Amino acid sequence: MKTIITIGRQFGSGGKEIGIRVAKELGIPFYDKELLQEAAKKSGLCQQIMENFDERPRSALYALAMDAYMLGLPSTGAGDSLEQQVYLATFDTIRHIAEQGPCVMIGRCADYALAENPDHLSLFIYAPMDVRIQRVAKRQNLTPEKARQLIIKTDKRRAAYYEYYASKKWGAVESYDFCLDSSYLGLGRTVELIQAMVAHKEHPIISPTEFDPTRPND
Repeated sequence: MKTIITIGRQFGSGGKEIGIRVAKELGIPFYDKELLQEAAKKSGLCQQIMENFDERPRSALYALAMDAYMLGLPSTGAGDSLEQQVYLATFDTIRHIAEQGPCVMIGRCADYALAENPDHLSLFIYAPMDVRIQRVAKRQNLTPEKARQLIIKTDKRRAAYYEYYASKKWGAVESYDFCLDSSYLGLGRTVELIQAMVAHKEHPIISPTEFDPTRPND
C-alpha cells in the first residue's frame, strides 16, 4: 500500500474519528497532534509554540508571535517570522512523513503540502450544522447554543489558516479529491467508503467504456 490520506474537516463532523478508524482498519499511522511533535523535533521549536500556532489564521498568529517576542523566546530562523517558521516546520514535516510510507494526516494544509504527490488522496469531511451541534454539545458537555458558537469559531479559524497558506477555498469541492457528508452514511460506513476509495486508488479498475472517445459528453 502506498496511499497517503489527508483529511480536512468541519468541527464536529467526526473527521478526526473517521481518520483514526481508517488508519486502524488499514494498519497505517495516524497523525494529528503527532505532526506538531515531529515538527518540533525537526525544527528545534518548542512544542508549546507549535501548539499555540496550530491551524490559526495570520492575525492571531501575529499576536502570538509578539507575545513570544515579549517573553524573550529565542528565534530559530533567519528573517522569517515565528509564525512562518512554525508553518514551514509543519510543511516540511508533512512531506517528510509522507516519504516514510502510507498514513492518515488531519488538517494543517497537508493536502496542499502533498499536492504533487501521486500517492496522495485528499478528503474533506463535513456534516449538517444540527448534527455537529449535537455531537459537540454531547462531547464537551455544552449547551446547543454554546456548541454552535464553538463550531462557528473553530471553522472560521481553520478556514482562515487554510485559505491563507494553501490559497484555496476551505471545504470547496474543487479543493479536494472527495468531499463527504459523514451524516449520510454514518461514521462507520464513511470509513468503509474511504477504504473502498483507497482500494481503487491502489488497484484502479477502468470500465472499457469509461474513456470511449465516441461517447457524447455528459
